[in-house]
Amino acid sequence: MTVEVGHFALVLALALALVQSVAPLIGARIGDQRLMAMGAPTALAGFAAVALAFAALVAAYVGSDFSVANVWENSHSAKPLLYKFTGTWGNHEGSMLLWVLILAFFGALVAIAGRNLPPSLRANVLAVQGTIGVAFLLFILLTSNPFVRIDPAPLEGRDLNPILQDVGLAIHPPLLYLGYVGFSISFAFAVAALIEGRIDAAWARWVRPWTLVAWIFLTGGIAMGSYWAYYELGWGGFWFWDPVENASFLPWLAGTALLHSAIVMERRSALKIWTVLLAILTFSLSLLGTFLVRSGVLTSVHAFATDPARGVFILAILAIFIGGALALFALRAGSLSAGGLFHPVSREGALVLNNLFLSTATATVLIGTLYPLLVEAVSGDKISVGAPFFNMTFGPLMVPLLLAVPFGPLLAWKRGDLSAVSQRLFAAFALALAVVLLTLLFVDRAGVFAAIGFGLAAWLVLGAATDLVLKSGLPGVTMRTALARLSGLPRSVFGTALAHAGLGVTLLGIVSVTSLQVEHFQVMKPGERAELADFVLTFDGLTPYRGPNFVDERGHFTVLRGGAPAGDMWSAKRVYTARQMPTTEAGIRTYGFGQLYVSLGDATADGGIVVRAWWKPLVTLIWFGAVLMMAGGTLSLLDRRLRVGAPAPRKAARKPAEATT
Repeated sequence: MTVEVGHFALVLALALALVQSVAPLIGARIGDQRLMAMGAPTALAGFAAVALAFAALVAAYVGSDFSVANVWENSHSAKPLLYKFTGTWGNHEGSMLLWVLILAFFGALVAIAGRNLPPSLRANVLAVQGTIGVAFLLFILLTSNPFVRIDPAPLEGRDLNPILQDVGLAIHPPLLYLGYVGFSISFAFAVAALIEGRIDAAWARWVRPWTLVAWIFLTGGIAMGSYWAYYELGWGGFWFWDPVENASFLPWLAGTALLHSAIVMERRSALKIWTVLLAILTFSLSLLGTFLVRSGVLTSVHAFATDPARGVFILAILAIFIGGALALFALRAGSLSAGGLFHPVSREGALVLNNLFLSTATATVLIGTLYPLLVEAVSGDKISVGAPFFNMTFGPLMVPLLLAVPFGPLLAWKRGDLSAVSQRLFAAFALALAVVLLTLLFVDRAGVFAAIGFGLAAWLVLGAATDLVLKSGLPGVTMRTALARLSGLPRSVFGTALAHAGLGVTLLGIVSVTSLQVEHFQVMKPGERAELADFVLTFDGLTPYRGPNFVDERGHFTVLRGGAPAGDMWSAKRVYTARQMPTTEAGIRTYGFGQLYVSLGDATADGGIVVRAWWKPLVTLIWFGAVLMMAGGTLSLLDRRLRVGAPAPRKAARKPAEATT
């Protein structure tokens, strides 16, 4: 009965989304306040209905109700409870329901937090959001219904894909979808503004917090996905330039450009047309990512579905929303003012430069991702575009962008002094140059790439610190005065510095592990030793282990570092009994910010086993930097000037006291 309630709740949510997409739009068109006011309660009711449907599916998974086809295909009674719960979205149908749940959640947030928006803008935003909901609810009900029954019900399920039976499934997809779907609000604001034909600085102030929320979650989702693949797949890498990885990276690049463009629009009423276009393109890239994962055009460990019919449906959604939004943009662009003017050497100019490089990088990644698909569709030939292409095109675009990052916060609005800013950054540049030289002298004399990368990372971190030091007044004031000035700065200043420093920390981790990691490959028998950097690993043998729904052959290693005991490690070859699928469970031990990584391969005929081991210096900084970027975004979001939908309060002018008679 619970399953039928969930199915009915989805149908009810579709009906509510239809009302939400039509009534407020008509109300805004004819100026009917009652119709416009219908948007908020229908958005809240729609969220409640989708949440009820999602809860029903969760109950079916937790209760191992194998009469539901989706549960039978992706669960097992012996599976641990955590994976029964996360298995709800570890498949195409369930993940789409989570996608729509988050979409409805953001619509409900606009209904609650957008009460101070102009009524017509709020109505149009909710109407656009409702229209997106209609499209994806139809997609679920017509092609991806998670509540289809099986009669008679099987006694046992087929189990979840072993790769997905990990805590990463509880974190990565929800974070990623909060980012993907969060950009729908920016898209809805852009389309609503185009419908009204009015875009100003207030619009940028309303849209920027929503964009920032989505960017924070997408940053976390990409970072968690990278770390999950790193430790779960046993390959030792953190990024493969897989097309589905790129599909999540594309909206992140465009969203980063949108954030910086919205700053210019809010502060200087400039880049209006470009900011609106970026808002449309960012969510369009999110929709493209959804299409690539679920259409069957890609074969990837990340891909959920391979049904062409579903792909055609999502392609139609893309055509309607992307094509419709771009057509509306083309129709309205001529009537929109470009905004204020500014000197090329200014903070606005620095942000435009940021947008130029980020947009070009986005286009590069997009071309590299889609080109093989286009070639196969036209000629039938299969080609691959791998890491060499992206490293040679994306990397050089990032170098000038990273060099320019510290200049932006120090330049004045409208017209800046590049010479003065260069002088202020001289100490940071000198220290970064020292890092380059020290790397060449003491770390790797032939490692020019490593030296430049370390220097750029130091430049970003020191540039962010320089911004805060200068704003505190140091060294011209006392420490007490400096601390007082820092405490009075807006939180967004600290958020910007922290996000830029986080980018530098991530770059430091990437360069370290790419340039300085040590790999060792050896067939080992019990008692044999392997040397790796300053580590010595002794293989002690294999031990069988039985889990709730898997069996392991666990390899034990004793670790020495510099001749002293440094702990032990376990790495395993695992087989999940229901699906008879093998996986590799890597052994990872952290030393400082570096990690020792051991992966087991196949057994050999003479009783040995293939062992691959890596020493990865500073590798954890890759994900720690992402955490710093998320923290920086959160600090900016907590700035009172960036409260969702609320302009900064102004002090009311004091009225002169009236004379008494």
